[in-house]
Amino acid sequence: MQKKIPQRQCMGCRERKAKREMIRVVRCTDGSVNLDFGGKMNGRGAYVCPNPECLKKALRSKALDRSLEVTIPEEVIARLEKEMEGAKNG
Repeated sequence: MQKKIPQRQCMGCRERKAKREMIRVVRCTDGSVNLDFGGKMNGRGAYVCPNPECLKKALRSKALDRSLEVTIPEEVIARLEKEMEGAKNG
């Protein structure tokens, strides 16, 4: 029997994809917002495809802010954009 692959919805394009393919943005219990590549950090998480267009849509619609119930800091947005550029070039 095949193992079930966990699915998550992208906050930008709203498509459901495999959890491993996506970037998790997490609001930790202390209120800080971080990127979680291992998927194990404690806190409330939201997922975005590793696609700059999806990130733009999620930020424009404030979907990440609503999902995490906090305003996403500029440095986290910059780091997300940098990670996506690295993934695209790599």
